[in-house]
Amino acid sequence: MSAQTRLAVLVSGSGTNLQALLDAIAADPDFGGEVVVVASDRASAQGLERARDAGVPAVAIELGDHLDRAAWEQALVAALLEHRPDAVVLAGFMRLVTGAFLSHWPDRVVNTHPSLLPAFRGAHAVRDALEYGVKVTGSTVHLVDEKVDHGPVIAQRAVEIREDDDEDSLHERIKAVEHELFPHCVRLLCQGRLTVDGRHVRVS
Repeated sequence: MSAQTRLAVLVSGSGTNLQALLDAIAADPDFGGEVVVVASDRASAQGLERARDAGVPAVAIELGDHLDRAAWEQALVAALLEHRPDAVVLAGFMRLVTGAFLSHWPDRVVNTHPSLLPAFRGAHAVRDALEYGVKVTGSTVHLVDEKVDHGPVIAQRAVEIREDDDEDSLHERIKAVEHELFPHCVRLLCQGRLTVDGRHVRVS
């Protein structure tokens, strides 16, 4: 691995977690990593603009441009490998990746999810938490495996649910936590401070 861990970031939407990561790297000379490419499954994703504004290569690999999902994933991997990333960060990326993708970066693909996993997996975690009536939810940063929102947890932080919360207000408070927790966990990865032991991620 190079002195700086080379990071590929995948986004599908506005890219606020990407921005939090870029800001954290810029503010911390000891962060240990750099974003070398940002890719999206949507050419219109605002996260690509954030990347270009930061001088980072940005590419869109859209599912509809490929014969099937496997061909799309192969094209995504090829686009990332051109930039020789050491790790991949999913920052609001709304597509699942397979074992074929993960095999290129074993234990080095990180995702953030707006719940306290294993509760409320999937794409509607904030809404599901509200509908279930729980009093606490939060943010989880975890390593990615072949199951949805399932891999070993790096860190979690709780967010209390208020009586007057709706999906938007709760999600905004979760994102505020996420924008601190997510770069912190990526920093640990970049500095080689994470060790995976079964389902446990040890921090040195």
